[in-house]
This record gives sequence, structure tokens and C-alpha cells, in this order.
Amino acid sequence: MRTVDLIQRKRDGDELAPEEIDYLVDGYTNAEIPDYQMSAFLMAVYFSGMTDREVSRLTECMLRSGETVDLSAVPGIKVDKHSTGGVGDKTSLIVAPLAASAGVLVPMMSGRALGHTGGTLDKLESIPGFRTDITPEEARQLLSEVGLCFLSQTDRLAPADGKLYALRDVTATVESIPLIASSIMSKKLGEGLDALVLDVKVGSGAFMKKQVDARRLAQMMVGIGRRMDKRVQALITDMSQPLGYAVGNALEVMEASQTLQNAGPNDLTKLSIELAARMIYLARKTSSLDEARRLAEEKLVDGSGYRKFKQAVAAQGGNPQALDKFELLPNATGMREVTSPRGGYVSTIEAEYIGAASNMIGAGRDRKEDAIDPAVGIILEVKVGEKVDAGSVLCRIYYTREDHVEEAAEMVEDAFHISAQKPEERELILEVVG
Repeated sequence: MRTVDLIQRKRDGDELAPEEIDYLVDGYTNAEIPDYQMSAFLMAVYFSGMTDREVSRLTECMLRSGETVDLSAVPGIKVDKHSTGGVGDKTSLIVAPLAASAGVLVPMMSGRALGHTGGTLDKLESIPGFRTDITPEEARQLLSEVGLCFLSQTDRLAPADGKLYALRDVTATVESIPLIASSIMSKKLGEGLDALVLDVKVGSGAFMKKQVDARRLAQMMVGIGRRMDKRVQALITDMSQPLGYAVGNALEVMEASQTLQNAGPNDLTKLSIELAARMIYLARKTSSLDEARRLAEEKLVDGSGYRKFKQAVAAQGGNPQALDKFELLPNATGMREVTSPRGGYVSTIEAEYIGAASNMIGAGRDRKEDAIDPAVGIILEVKVGEKVDAGSVLCRIYYTREDHVEEAAEMVEDAFHISAQKPEERELILEVVG
């Protein structure tokens, strides 16, 4: 078997056999295939795509290239949720405790985001003392005692994916849907799950800008899961404006805490209930999805989800009082208001611009090794469809350093579009796959 022959066949649109995928992934992971040949193969995949069988085999290869988290000793169905990421997306902090309070075992494996704002781990680590570097043994203990744990993705989990992702990053092949699907699923399936709920974001603040691409990604990930005997459902959700009002790590923890106390924004609450309901249903805690929704709402309203979040925070070394007393969280020292240049209706809020502005003042990172500032971010005062007067506050920028505040404020101003007509309401949940 020669690497160059496999590159040529994939370039020409042929389907590779399972053992040929094995040869490529194992060879590259073991440094027997050089970067330049794997780069050529990735570009061939970018243009020619992959069949469902190829994507499943690629996922399996990456999955078995490293360690997996064995949770079989903990009795019960384990369910996680994964989001492809968006601006202001703090649903993991809400959904995981809601599902766990309904009796679902939730090993929530999360990463650190590049760009926009930090990932779920960055948000959680803005809570004083919170530990995300827990061992598999600690994860099993937390699942047994609390029903919920927040784990960090390690380099030992699917190391082939880590190597391939680094190469994709520098060869303009990150956007390949088969490569995205196998990357996500190899990490998720490495944590010993029985079921998975996917939130595939689409719109200006999401990685996927077109609904047709989001649908293809969702279908591919659901297919991978099913071929590996996992129960998987995906929601395709709108990310044309930020989710909720808060963008930034500690600010998002505050909003998640408010939402779990049934005082959160409508869009964030609605999506969190729907995601939690699907986790509850896939865990077979209810016989219907409607019943699962009612149970998720009940756990929100009676405070069970909030109490579960505080219990999980305390179990992982965090200070649960910070979820009541926000002064215990990192707080910014400066604030800048952005006002409306004219009266009218908010027709669009470019989520990508809000995310980029938040990133600029330190809430996100451009490189893996960058440090983030957990205190900074942006709080929206209005959402799409609301009426505003000239000079009224559109949002507030919270910062600790003044370096890029002016630039960020200009970007935020550009994000808001004011029109004379009220825009048509856009659905938050656009499609369900699986």
C-alpha cells in the first residue's frame, strides 16, 4: 500500500477501504507518513468529500489512537451534549445540571474555544477554585455521587485527531464537513457515552454560515453515532444574534445562574429546556419527548437544576456561593456604553462582530496558549425586534484594560443594524435531525 496512490484515488473521488483509512491514520499518528503527504490527503478530502462509511472508519481510527474514559462501572445511561459553538452559548452550564437533576448521568466533556469567547471550561474556571483537570477515577466517583461532572478533553484522548486538527489549521482544510464530523465524534465517543445530543449552530456567529452545511454536518454526526450503536439527536439552531444577553466568561456564568433560577432570557431558557429534554428522553427517563420537556421545565422551576449546579461546582472544588454572590466572580474595572445612532427597530445583531469585539478585549483567544481575562465581555441591552430610541443604550462593554476598547466599541456599533420596520421573527430551533 502506497500513500501516494491513496491520495490520488481520494483526489479522484474514489471511496477508500477501511484498511486504507487505517493505514493513513495510523501511519500519520506514528510519524511514518510525513506532513506533506497527509496535507495532500486532507485537501483531497476537502474537495472530494468522504462517504458515510469512510467517515465512520476515520472516527473509529482516531478514537482508538489513544485512551478512552471507561464509565461502565457506573450503572445507568450516560448522556452528554455537544455544541459546535456560538457567541454567548452557555447552554452546557444550564443543560447539564437540569438533565442530571432529572436522574440522567451526565459526563460533560468540554474544551477551550479559539476565537469568540472561551469554551465551557474557561467559563467554569472563572468560578473561584473550580477544577476541570479531574482524572477518570474522579469522574466515575462524581458521576456516582452527583450524577454530573465536567471533564476537560486531554491530549491522550484521540491524539490522532489532535495531530490532524493542527495540520488542518495550517492547510485551510478546517471547514471540511467530514473532517469536522469525525473530529467532534472521536472525542465525544471517547468518554464512554451511551447517547449524545448535538447543538449545531448556524448563522453569523457560528462556524457554519449556511443551513444546508449545518444540516449535512448534523446528519453526518448522527450517522456516525448510530453506526457505533449510540443514540444521537441533533438540533440545528440559530446563531445570527448572540444567545442570551451576556458574552464573556464570568458574565455568562452569571447569566447561566440566573437562568437556572428561572430568571434568564427567553431564548436561552427555551433552548436549554429543549436540549435537556432530549438528554432526558435519550436516557429513557421518560416515555415521550413531551414528558421529558415537562420534567425539564419542572426541574428548572422548582430549583432542582440550580441546586444540582451548586452541588457539582462544590464537588469540583469551586465556591458555590459565587453563583449567588456575583461579586465573588471576576469583575471588570471599566465599562463603556454603546448607544443607538437613531431610533427604530433592531433588525440584526451580527453575532460574529460581538464575538470578535469580546475576543479583542480579552474574553477569547486567538492561539491555544493565549491567556483569557475571565472578567471582561459584553452585555446586550436589546435583542433583534426591539424598538430603540436615538441615544438609548444598545450594549455595555466591560473591560479591565483600555488597549482595544475603542476598536471593540466601533466593531460593536457595526454589529447593530437599526431599521424603520420591525423585522420578521426568526425561529431559534430551525431543524431536528435524528
